Amino acid sequence: METVFDTAHLPGPDRAEAWIETTALALVRTDFVLLDPDTFGARLNAAALGAVQVTEMSYGPLHSRRTRRLIRQSDPEQYQVAYIRRGYQGIEQVRRQALLGPGELVLYDSSHPFDATVGSGQGVARSVLLQFPKKLLPLPEAKVAGLLAETMSGTHGVGRLFAQFLSTLADDHMTYTERDAARVGNTALDLATAVLAHHLDGELAPSLSAPGVLFLRITSHIEQQLHAPDLEPATIAAAHGISLRYLHRIFQQNGASVSAYIKRRRLEQCRRDLADPALSHLTVHSIASRWGFPRPADFTRAFRGAVGVPPTHYRARYASACAPSGRSNARTP
Repeated sequence: METVFDTAHLPGPDRAEAWIETTALALVRTDFVLLDPDTFGARLNAAALGAVQVTEMSYGPLHSRRTRRLIRQSDPEQYQVAYIRRGYQGIEQVRRQALLGPGELVLYDSSHPFDATVGSGQGVARSVLLQFPKKLLPLPEAKVAGLLAETMSGTHGVGRLFAQFLSTLADDHMTYTERDAARVGNTALDLATAVLAHHLDGELAPSLSAPGVLFLRITSHIEQQLHAPDLEPATIAAAHGISLRYLHRIFQQNGASVSAYIKRRRLEQCRRDLADPALSHLTVHSIASRWGFPRPADFTRAFRGAVGVPPTHYRARYASACAPSGRSNARTP
């Protein structure tokens, strides 16, 4: 697990701004108020495991807010499941509040505003976060919404198994191979699904069929390879040991075509990067190229067709909207 941020290496006045930018890149962008700014300390370790990410964080007292304005600027459309290892943290989302202590789990959604707080005088809080695209969770989104900001146990049953797994990932500094990382990420996602399913009190959809499980595996593979220029139905089918016809059939059963799915996900990633102020130094063409659009004219045409405006106009719109962001003062939505 790679250390991507540690305030121990920074002078005090630079810590707040560095923490804001680091969490925006590794997680989602939020506004912060540091409750003890003179003594604030924080550390963040992150590891990409295929289509999911595990992040270990420790930080002093603060108030973090994700507003509707920030969501409009950039939304990765992800769920985050946090496991509290130390300290007490408050979370509020969709008009529900939870005060979490060691050994507890909580789910929140990047597409809804939230407030999170570690109170002054409570010392350093420590948590492990599993972050993954919402579309990879094989549970009905409308039902999952009922679990946001609800306290879930990480000390018994399947919650304990999940919490132990996250703790092991956070404490394990081994370098995984790419294939190992993808498999470990799939296991983490399966355990998160089991925890959330357990708390849905029998309201689950029927268990996934074998094609349903394979669809999730294939879409996870696509997420990992979106940048690859040779990502196409034939290579995807070969990677999973299935025929091209069967691959198309699986996607048809899920209401999509393989090529359309890849194109949509690539455009979504481009939209996210174009709206991210931290990536303003990259040209539109370089962002398009990194997500599988090597020809500028093809990208502009596809982007305009999906979004309604050219990518340069889209970026300019969000650049002006982001101008006041990047401060440590909280703002209202």
